[in-house]
Amino acid sequence: MDNTQEKPVSFFRFEDLRIYAKATDYSTWIINNIGQPENDMQRNLVNSFCHSSYDIALNIAEGSSRNKNQFEHYLKISKSAIRECIVYTAVAYNVGLFDEETCNQSREYLMELTRMIGALIISLQRGSSRRREEYETEDNENTIDDTTSDIDSIDTNF
Repeated sequence: MDNTQEKPVSFFRFEDLRIYAKATDYSTWIINNIGQPENDMQRNLVNSFCHSSYDIALNIAEGSSRNKNQFEHYLKISKSAIRECIVYTAVAYNVGLFDEETCNQSREYLMELTRMIGALIISLQRGSSRRREEYETEDNENTIDDTTSDIDSIDTNF
């Protein structure tokens, strides 16, 4: 009897991506670690910060259902949301919603997310260029459709 258990595959394949899990963890972390807003300006900051943190995971989820070029585009939008979170982290620290340790933890989270997304983008680009090279070396017997969504071929370690 085989004792190894395979991880069940999610119906929504983006849920199998480590980068998606990390992004949702960051949103939860923000909610649990940001200080209590004392005025409307701080409440607006917290709402905008949370919204940008959600956008990281939302764009990963949306892009994963698209073709590789579109997925890459959505990943770049996620990186823009990360940069927004860097700004919100600095402002939250400046107005006292984050202490220094929490500010540093937020920046570390965001740097890791940036590296993971960058690696996934490179992986997608390499896959596309390999397929183009294969296509160019063939005698056009087989056509390669680079517009299909193939999250199945993506390494879920991102």
